[in-house]
Amino acid sequence: MVDTGTTAWILTSASLVLLMTPALAMFYGGMNRHRGVLNMMMMSFGALGLVSVLWVLYGYSFAFGDSVGGLIGNPVQYLGLDGILQADAEMTGDEVAVGTYPTLAFVAFQAAFAIITVALISGAVADRAKFSTWMVFSGIWVSVVYFPVAHWVFAFQGEELDQGGWIGSRLGTIDLAGGTAVHINAGAAALALAVVLGRRKGFGKEPMRPNNLPLVMLGAGLLWFGWFGFNAASFLTADGVAAYVWVNTLVAPGAAMLGWLLVERLRDGASTSLGAASGVVAGLVAITPACGAVTPVGAILVGAIAGVVCAFAVGLKYKLGYDDALDVVGVHLVGGLVGTVLIAFFASAEATAYGQDGLLYGGGLDLLFKQTVPALAVLAYSFVVTLLIGLALKATMGFRVSAEAEAEGIDSAEHAESAYEFSGIGARAFSPRTSESTSKSEVSA
Repeated sequence: MVDTGTTAWILTSASLVLLMTPALAMFYGGMNRHRGVLNMMMMSFGALGLVSVLWVLYGYSFAFGDSVGGLIGNPVQYLGLDGILQADAEMTGDEVAVGTYPTLAFVAFQAAFAIITVALISGAVADRAKFSTWMVFSGIWVSVVYFPVAHWVFAFQGEELDQGGWIGSRLGTIDLAGGTAVHINAGAAALALAVVLGRRKGFGKEPMRPNNLPLVMLGAGLLWFGWFGFNAASFLTADGVAAYVWVNTLVAPGAAMLGWLLVERLRDGASTSLGAASGVVAGLVAITPACGAVTPVGAILVGAIAGVVCAFAVGLKYKLGYDDALDVVGVHLVGGLVGTVLIAFFASAEATAYGQDGLLYGGGLDLLFKQTVPALAVLAYSFVVTLLIGLALKATMGFRVSAEAEAEGIDSAEHAESAYEFSGIGARAFSPRTSESTSKSEVSA
């Protein structure tokens, strides 16, 4: 029989993961300069609309159709979700689509992963990318990079491990919720696009401060909230395993925030709200692949290490000269690598359904190989293919806005809007008592 509790948990978690994309829009929007807030948020919302459509048309089939050599799913097997609707509708008695839940519940859950992975990339190219080109890029990138990589990592086909994706199913890499498929993938793509578009005017010379730190913290909080669905439902069960994954998703970002704030305090003399929010996200990124493989104490260690490492990593852009505007590389690429590789050290067979011990628990070097090779493979594939896509679009459509548009502000140039309306401030004041507008001088008098 279909387990209604498990089905409800998966659908609720899918909704939580979907909430993460608007939360990311807030997080990125607050971090950006005031003239680019709406453009930054629109890039996330644009990805939400586009990827959701492509996922239904062919994305799910590419990612979860019958495996073709471990590299991609059968691209025509589920076009338009053909066959899935009927199979779910006809389930009776002991007939189930996948395990104890309808296939469409899994379709919904994985759709939200695809959406936010694309949205994550946008933070690297803030203030300078054409929205139209971004939308074309998003459609191409999710089709030729994310969908295949999702198959590599997430496609398990029953007990026939040699029939699924080459990373998760055939090699046996531990990556419960997408350290490779989501974060390393998006981070490497972000680095490639930052190279293609070049640096913002004034990068490294002018202050480029966040315009709204309360919005950043609200976005980070909502990301953390949504991440409980991201991680805790990835075993597709509502049981004790989901419970300890939930706890790991609580403590790792907490430890990462403390680690990041400590670095700021010792290095800069002050612990900042931006650092707290960034530390939380770094910890969430790092625990994403490891949340089902480590104990809660191990999760604290993974989070603390990620917080410290990412706090230093975000400064690499100034030393290496690439303009990763909102630190996608420093947080998602580096955090994803840290979390994926640390599994080889902190994995515990007592705490996980994987049944594997890391090096610190007496395990061998084979797990280090299984964690490192796929991480580097996804990094290289995503970076190279994204670079080619970006260069092709730059040569054909043009990827960067004009210098005039960048100086004017990308919100005005690309969307004919501004996030904050200042023109009326100080000009007229409205009197609710008289229902008449009076001049500022009259109010002062």
